[in-house]
Amino acid sequence: MQSLSSCAPLDVLRSIFGYDTFRPNQEEIITRVVRGEDTLVLMPTGGGKSLCYQIPAIVRPGTGLVVSPLISLMQDQVNTLKQLGVRAEYLNSSLTRSEQAEIERAFRSGTLDLLYVAPERLVTPGFMGMLSQVELSLLAIDEAHCISQWGHDFRPEYLELEQVRQQLGHVPCIAVTATADEPTRREILRRLHIDPEGMFVTGFDRPNIQYRVVHKQKPLQQLLDFIETDHPNDAGIVYCISRKKVEEVTQWLREHGRDVVPYHAGLSAKDRQRNQDRFLYEEGIIVVATVAFGMGIDKPNVRFVAHLDMPKNPESYYQETGRAGRDGLPAHAWLAYHLGDVVTHRRMVESSFTSDQQKWVERHKLDALVGYCETAECRRKVLLSYFGEKLEEPCGNCDTCLNPVETWDGTVAAQKLLSCVYRTGQRFGASHVLDVLTGKDTEKVRRFGHDRLSTFGVGSELSAQEWRSVVRQLVAADFLEVDMDGYGALKLTEACRPVLKGEQKVMLRRDPRPARKKKERVPTSTILPETKQEQLLFEELRRVRAELAREQGVPPYVIFHDSTLVAMAKHRPRSLESFSRLPGVGTAKLERYGETFLEAIQLHKN
Repeated sequence: MQSLSSCAPLDVLRSIFGYDTFRPNQEEIITRVVRGEDTLVLMPTGGGKSLCYQIPAIVRPGTGLVVSPLISLMQDQVNTLKQLGVRAEYLNSSLTRSEQAEIERAFRSGTLDLLYVAPERLVTPGFMGMLSQVELSLLAIDEAHCISQWGHDFRPEYLELEQVRQQLGHVPCIAVTATADEPTRREILRRLHIDPEGMFVTGFDRPNIQYRVVHKQKPLQQLLDFIETDHPNDAGIVYCISRKKVEEVTQWLREHGRDVVPYHAGLSAKDRQRNQDRFLYEEGIIVVATVAFGMGIDKPNVRFVAHLDMPKNPESYYQETGRAGRDGLPAHAWLAYHLGDVVTHRRMVESSFTSDQQKWVERHKLDALVGYCETAECRRKVLLSYFGEKLEEPCGNCDTCLNPVETWDGTVAAQKLLSCVYRTGQRFGASHVLDVLTGKDTEKVRRFGHDRLSTFGVGSELSAQEWRSVVRQLVAADFLEVDMDGYGALKLTEACRPVLKGEQKVMLRRDPRPARKKKERVPTSTILPETKQEQLLFEELRRVRAELAREQGVPPYVIFHDSTLVAMAKHRPRSLESFSRLPGVGTAKLERYGETFLEAIQLHKN
């Protein structure tokens, strides 16, 4: 396509990307970068971060250099940009030498709008030498939280970008990320020499995602019930803590009729790539993965992200759940949680070779996520509060809003439990303490003489399951801590003194009882199109899109997002002019696909 360096950003947004208006903060950020000013952008996943550097790279003279951490992310973005008619390429190890040489020639000649590279390639002497021969429009650093040692996904190779930034001091720099707490933000600003006035925090809210937390009982069955009830035909991601568990869950879901692929570091590179490609290129695939999977996955129609194990901090949880519903359509973030997850993560923190200060930071982050899991408040309010954002009213789209949690005065129960922990010597895990509290006559209880304690049997008014809930909540409230001695012993904290003395009231949430029967399936039509007629046309348009994608060897969403197909099904355009007004239809896609989809709409019989 011809250079658009003389075009205004809004013209580029309309003619290339097919949208009439910018999202919040986008226009201000883009205007700043076009002026040549350095910028840090914190914007939620799916909020339009990429446009904040793609449009300035197209508008400004020269080539935009984008630092991206993963091959899959580069390929995805470049495929999408090429569909839009943008001159974009990437340089990475997936290319042959001749392909790399051809792209380098195009880079040197100034015929590219954007070039994506990994940080490892960028800092090589050969590549840095080539930069002196090229006019750069900007330096964009994607996943910028990786540069901070306080961040949740620190990558040492990102530290070298500080020197690159200094060497390219005359080139405007834009750093973008979806997740960064206050210490991480400060370090990004410092390392990239960005003035704090150039930081934009758009907000972290993803209102289309419904958050749910369930307490683990039969986690595989709970997961299957969730998928069958809410997402019987949808693509999704299930995160597990270990490779072994990934394989177990994959097998379980396959046995129950789901189309599932595993992803973890124990698989060969070829198998990982094949499974990832199936997830990206096919509809309705579920990937069961460790956290090795996900960064750089740009698939917009992931309808759910499920965690069978609690993540290690709110940043990881937010980033991983943010892979759902990137197209803005309804999606779910589902988490199965157990106190054992907390013990596992705390043990990992304590056994790590990091500094005491870093361990304190990680413990604080983990405690914040435990508090999120145990809250009786709106989950979105709690999550956003962690990132410094205040939600004035409950969101109405999380489990605690949709099914308000009953609370009860747990002061006496807390006193009984804390006393039992003290009288058993603060040397035993929750199971033994609860055996004593509920008066179970076990060999271990008799062996230690705990059947003669004053707290033996004083907790018979609650079931074992209810007492486990009390334990979790007292740990979350910092009245109890789990010792990392290998046995997970419960210990009192200084904060519990006022409770034991009767000076502080303790309100606890009452865990909802499991439903006795499955909810009716939510039909797909309530998730995407609204009527049966729209749903049938939507499915036909997906079929047409899939055929075009197969012919071109690209993921279907690169042709059009689901949200654009939904708009087609709702409005049923009859001319190229009306088709051009649909969201996501720019000039290149109108010319390339307009007639094909208009014909499909016209031929479809309701």
